[in-house]
Amino acid sequence: MLLFERIRKKIKENLGTMELKEFLATKKYFDNKYGIEIGGPSGIFKPNNILPVYGVARRVDGVNFAGYTVWENIIKAGQTYVYTDGKVGEQYIMEASELTGILNNKYDFLLASHCLEHCANAICTLNEWQRVVKPGGVLLLALPDQRVTFDRNRLVTTFDHLLEDFKNKVGEDDLTHLDEILTLHDLSRDPGVADKNAFDQRSRLNHENRCLHHHVFDLQLLCQVFEYLDLEVLFTAKFLPSLVICGRKRPS
Repeated sequence: MLLFERIRKKIKENLGTMELKEFLATKKYFDNKYGIEIGGPSGIFKPNNILPVYGVARRVDGVNFAGYTVWENIIKAGQTYVYTDGKVGEQYIMEASELTGILNNKYDFLLASHCLEHCANAICTLNEWQRVVKPGGVLLLALPDQRVTFDRNRLVTTFDHLLEDFKNKVGEDDLTHLDEILTLHDLSRDPGVADKNAFDQRSRLNHENRCLHHHVFDLQLLCQVFEYLDLEVLFTAKFLPSLVICGRKRPS
């Protein structure tokens, strides 16, 4: 527990002190561009943070799965997506894996921080995300680094498993990993639950709250998925507590 507290302290010291050098090399994909974020707003994209997209983008719209979430509380559709001071975009309420009504190739970029692991069908979801991004545009994702999260006792999901989920059209009501999660979840690293019973109850209602991490990722797995979807990986990085990957949709 002391080690975890030291890690949390280090994270707080690091955040807001620097941009990732890899981000600087790809800033042109966000500068004065129009993007969409899934599951935000997210601190990691704010000005003076390591991926300060909000500060350079022309506008960012947002997507959340419901009108109430445990992270944002009440959400209303419309011009209500306040992603940073003085900047407002369109708020959509829809599934991350089903961006119904959003046109193909609409956005210059897509952002998602600590979101993909909450989606039951990762390849389907990423395929939908790249659909709404223009050819030549980018997807910038941050995911939990399992070493410092409540997933630390779980194994990294295999690509074959993600591919089977995709082929079987697994939906967001899937609880395939529930027994594994209930057994291996490190409650000491999850401030969102009071005890094991509360965690069990919340987990069984995941279709309503979306708190479960269906899958555990590392950078190798993320690169495999991007390669499968023909997304060109521009950079990867580790910055506690996140893994970061940026990929480009190939020009048509």
